[in-house]
Amino acid sequence: MGTRAGMIQSIVCGGMAGAAGTTVLNAVTYADMAWRGRPSSDAPAQVVEQIARDIGYPVPDPEGNLDNRLSGLGALSGIAVGCGTGMAVSVLRRAGARMPWWLGGLATGVLAMAATDLPMARLGVRRPADLVGEGLDVGRRSASAVRAGHVRDRHGVGAFSVRLGRREVRDHCRESGAT
Repeated sequence: MGTRAGMIQSIVCGGMAGAAGTTVLNAVTYADMAWRGRPSSDAPAQVVEQIARDIGYPVPDPEGNLDNRLSGLGALSGIAVGCGTGMAVSVLRRAGARMPWWLGGLATGVLAMAATDLPMARLGVRRPADLVGEGLDVGRRSASAVRAGHVRDRHGVGAFSVRLGRREVRDHCRESGAT
């Protein structure tokens, strides 16, 4: 496959690995909430609200459900960050950056944390001191990244697409090293 097509495949495979990692992160987060009885965070919703306001397009609230809309948009932004992180890491792998699975998982987890926590700190939603002390969050994100890397490396991320009739994507992800 040509360079452009290979890059597109790499991005698709990375996005799928990011989706797998995001699913693991969500499962671990909800299990932690259930175990400790803690509430969900409203920080993602606050970030969405501030960014929307800052760019001049506040989230509409015709029925008085603003909190629900912001909560949904905050969750969607987390999914976007997870998929985007997977895409970025996949492109780096395609460019030749290779790490052992455990180090790659840790680095990917730190990258995903930076992509979410730095905007929170910049917007004043959370203090940097609060973000530094969250070892559990590093663990959750690294666990999800390790799982995404395992799916990518062991099973071929494109295996998820078999049910969609896209065997060629799976085969390409496995054979070309696009993931």
